[in-house]
Amino acid sequence: MKLPLGTIAGARSGDKGGDANLGVWVRSDAAYEWLARELTVERLKELLPEAGAVERYELPNLKALNFVLRGLLGDGVASSTRFDPQAKALGEWLRSRHVEIPEELL
Repeated sequence: MKLPLGTIAGARSGDKGGDANLGVWVRSDAAYEWLARELTVERLKELLPEAGAVERYELPNLKALNFVLRGLLGDGVASSTRFDPQAKALGEWLRSRHVEIPEELL
């Protein structure tokens, strides 16, 4: 079913200088297996086209993925012209993106 990613995933984001940090997690092993397959660097860039250079880190024991979006905030919060200069809303922006979620995970 095509639904917002936030239907099954939580997220938290923030700034690290000029970079943004974005964590995404789910509650079950089955959902994590799907998330790890679905949310690749390439897929993240499709969902968040402004992402630029992205690094992905897998945290299977936490059923989570962490992404570092390099340079998203320019020189940092004090000089960023983004609507969300600290990237605090980036996680919710990702959660609002629609993806195909298998019905058995709902």
